[in-house]
Amino acid sequence: MLNNILGIPAHPLIVHAAVVFIPLLCLGAVVYAVVPRFRGKIGWAVTALAVISPIAAWFAKASGENLEDRLVAAGFSGEILDKVNQHQTYGDRAWWFTLALGVVTLVMVFITSGNRRAPHVPVGVHLGISVIVIALAVATAIYVFLTGDSGAHAVWEGAVP
Repeated sequence: MLNNILGIPAHPLIVHAAVVFIPLLCLGAVVYAVVPRFRGKIGWAVTALAVISPIAAWFAKASGENLEDRLVAAGFSGEILDKVNQHQTYGDRAWWFTLALGVVTLVMVFITSGNRRAPHVPVGVHLGISVIVIALAVATAIYVFLTGDSGAHAVWEGAVP
């Protein structure tokens, strides 16, 4: 399914969506959490990013797994697959952190939206969710960086053709 796009391996193309949307989610979620006066202006964008980013991360992960399968089938082994496996480990973690950040961000936007269906929660809950969002955003950003860095090293150091 996610092998090729116009004859080019899909992973290097698909990963660009994750590289753009996930850091934007990290930044948007933190701004939304710590600057309440911007919530009305960026709430729709943060909501969209909280949905789109995990989807982009999943597609990047799935296309990467397909690329790894192609490398194994082509006979690659040793140091090359070690680098690919390290990259995949970071990518898996980036996917889970992105998913968690997306879900918690959606919860934060909902409870701070002023919607009559939103439960009235104490200030401490707002603070707690904000702290969780910030922590998840930092962890997500770290794993996105590590994933991209390890992938770039695998490619540019000659590990993957």
